[in-house]
Amino acid sequence: MTAHFRTIGIIGKYVAPGVQRTLRQLLDFLRQRGCEVIGDHYTADSYPDLHVSRLDWESFGARADLAMVVGGDGTMLYAARHLASHHTPLLGINLGRLGFLTDVSPDSMEATLKSILDGEYERDERLTLELQLLENDEIVQRGFALNDVVVHKWDMARMIELETHVNGRFVDTLRSDGLIIATPTGSTGYALSGGGPLMPPNIDAWVLAPICPHTLSNRPIVLRSDSRMEIRIHGRTEPRHVRISCDGNDSLPIGENTLIRIVQGPHPVRLIHPRGHDHFCLLRAKLGWGG
Repeated sequence: MTAHFRTIGIIGKYVAPGVQRTLRQLLDFLRQRGCEVIGDHYTADSYPDLHVSRLDWESFGARADLAMVVGGDGTMLYAARHLASHHTPLLGINLGRLGFLTDVSPDSMEATLKSILDGEYERDERLTLELQLLENDEIVQRGFALNDVVVHKWDMARMIELETHVNGRFVDTLRSDGLIIATPTGSTGYALSGGGPLMPPNIDAWVLAPICPHTLSNRPIVLRSDSRMEIRIHGRTEPRHVRISCDGNDSLPIGENTLIRIVQGPHPVRLIHPRGHDHFCLLRAKLGWGG
C-alpha cells in the first residue's frame, strides 16, 4: 500500500453511462492495493450496489488523502467546489467530453493509478475566484469558482449595461450580453468562445471577457490575480434581468442596490496529474491543433 495516499475518496458522475462500471473497476483496484475507500453521499446514493461508505462533505474532506473523480470537467468542478477548503487533492478519470481537468483515461486507468499511488505524480495548484454580493457594504452571499464567474442577461433579448471598476478605478460602462471573469483554468472554457486568451494554468492572472459587446473595441482584459473587480448594474437595465453564475451553477438574482465583487479565492484547488503531464500537449489534443 502507498504511503502517499492511504484513504481515497471516490466521486462519480451521477447516473451516467459507463460510470458504475468504471467505479467498480476503480474500487476493486484500490481495495486490492489495501487503500481505505470512502464515498461522498451523492455517489453512495446514486450507486448503492457499490456498497461504499456514505459521508457528508465535511467528513469526506477531513478524511480523504486524495479524491478520485470519475466523470468529466463538470464533475471535477463540482468536487472542487466542495473540497477546495479542505485542501483535498483531486485526480480526474475522464468519462466526459473534452476533459481538460480529467486526464486519466479509463483504458489505462489501473496502470496510471499504480504509478500515482507509488508516488510518481505531479502536483498542480489552480487559482480560484470568490464572488461576493454586497448590500449596504455587507456581504450577503458568497460564491466559489474554479473556472469562471459570469454576469449575464436573464429572460430578455436586450443587452445589459454594467459599470465596472478594478481596484477602485473606473474601467468602463459595458453594454453587452454579459461579462465573463475567468481564471487560467477557465480560459479554455466560456471565455475562449468570447475571444479570450489561453492562459497557462499556473499564471497569477484572470481574464475579463465581454459577451457579445455592443462596441467591438471592447476586448478581453487580463488582470493580476490579486485585483478586486466590482460591478454595478447601470443605466436602464433592471436588476431583475441580470443573473450571476459560478462555474455554470445556480443563477443568483441581483437586488436593486447589489454590488458585485470578485476577488481571488482564499483556497486554491489542488490537482494531481500523472508524471509527464504537459499543458501544451493537452491543448493540442483537446483543441485539435496540428503536430
